[in-house]
Amino acid sequence: MTQRWTLALAGLGAFLCSLDVVVVATALPALQADLGASLADLEWTINAYNLAFACLLLTGAALGDRFGRRRVYSLALLGFALASAAAALSPGAGTLIAARTAQGAAAAVLTPLTLTLISEAFPAERRGVAIGMWGGISGLGVASGPVLGGVITEGVSWQWIFWINVPVALVMTPLARLRLRESHGPRPHLDLSGLALGAAGMFALTWAPVRAPEAGWGSVEVVCALVAGVALLAAFLWWQRRAAYPMLPLRYFADRGFTAANGVIFFQFLSLLGALFMVAQLMQTGLGNSPLQAGLRILVWTGMPMITAPVAGLLAERFGPRPFLVTGLLAQAGGLGWLAAVTEPGVGYGRLVLPLVVAGVGTGMIFANSASTVTAAVPPGDAGVAAGTNTTLRELGGVFGVAAVSAVFVRHGGYGSPASFIDGFRPALALSAAFAACGTLFAVFAPGRSARAGTAGAAGGEPRGTGSGETAGREAGATRAGGAGDRGGEAAGGRARGAAPAGRGR
Repeated sequence: MTQRWTLALAGLGAFLCSLDVVVVATALPALQADLGASLADLEWTINAYNLAFACLLLTGAALGDRFGRRRVYSLALLGFALASAAAALSPGAGTLIAARTAQGAAAAVLTPLTLTLISEAFPAERRGVAIGMWGGISGLGVASGPVLGGVITEGVSWQWIFWINVPVALVMTPLARLRLRESHGPRPHLDLSGLALGAAGMFALTWAPVRAPEAGWGSVEVVCALVAGVALLAAFLWWQRRAAYPMLPLRYFADRGFTAANGVIFFQFLSLLGALFMVAQLMQTGLGNSPLQAGLRILVWTGMPMITAPVAGLLAERFGPRPFLVTGLLAQAGGLGWLAAVTEPGVGYGRLVLPLVVAGVGTGMIFANSASTVTAAVPPGDAGVAAGTNTTLRELGGVFGVAAVSAVFVRHGGYGSPASFIDGFRPALALSAAFAACGTLFAVFAPGRSARAGTAGAAGGEPRGTGSGETAGREAGATRAGGAGDRGGEAAGGRARGAAPAGRGR
């Protein structure tokens, strides 16, 4: 029963977070009319959520490790409800942007903890299926967002796209306190220097492409932000190698599965969010659909992960994640490339359905398996760190993907007419397809069938395969007493774990 409650509460939390990434998109014209928002205000209504979300993901995982996952998850749900209420009550664009920032910060705490709670609740042999179901529920949030936003905005008012979060999150808060098990991470102290460097670096690196369309890529502010972001993240990595209790243990990147899955998710979202940005506009600007019609027609693409993610997660327990990651990226690339090829002025929706379905099937095969691969590569206590890393790279990919396709679109087309829009749409979507294809260079290094079976015990903390080495590593790490002793225990833990990754990827 505890496992069911964990999956339900964690899945619903992931649904709320993914829903609010996209639910605003179809309400933008109403926001502009009611609040007198400028184009820049409308962009920041979306970007404020994404920026806060991307910058604070690792922070959210660290807070859960330190203060307790159940406690922090419950408080984040309450914070999400309050931020949603503030957004609904916003009298102007500035207030709405501030509330969206608070929403994104709460979502950044919730999202990595959803995977950590599931990883802690389910044994290794059932974890892949559970994470697959989590992926399907998260996909439902993305799929239903444009449709739900259109229905609510046209039927009631834009404020209700935020009000609907409030009762759900408020009901979930006491249920989380009652039904979830409390757990803590292996690091008893917060890495405050790491938190500051990581958050500042992520903010600068994600703010630059968000600002670039308005200020220009060559502007002083954008160039300085990119340079500062790279420098701060370099300082963050330098500090993580020396910190007694790092928020991102860099030794995990020595594991091929961990590195491969993180590379896959970066390229998948570099492709996916840029494509979604363009296809949503194609349905309206290029083909003349209403916001609600556009959301419904995109559903054949965004809804497919609800079906394919749980199935792919189940099959990966038997065959390993590699074939699904490779096939999924190729399907996403093929579907988007096919869509770019058949799109022309006046094209019928029927010609677009099959390419959208193919791309959606591929997306579902990737999402859950990348998440389960990174969590399988680390001890269960570090699942939040793994999930935070994976989701951070996902958000980075999405931000840069939208910026890249926007630049290509502006160069080749524009909004002057449907024909001009499609002139820009086709090369922009072809670029998104190419990004997905590039991800296969990482996917081929993901664990295969034999490695998946061999590491299940280690990932689940069970005395099977290399599980004893994992346990020894955690025991060695637990004896750390500060200073050199901290780093010595960490090194001992890493050596004991060394046997597990060796067989991966074969």
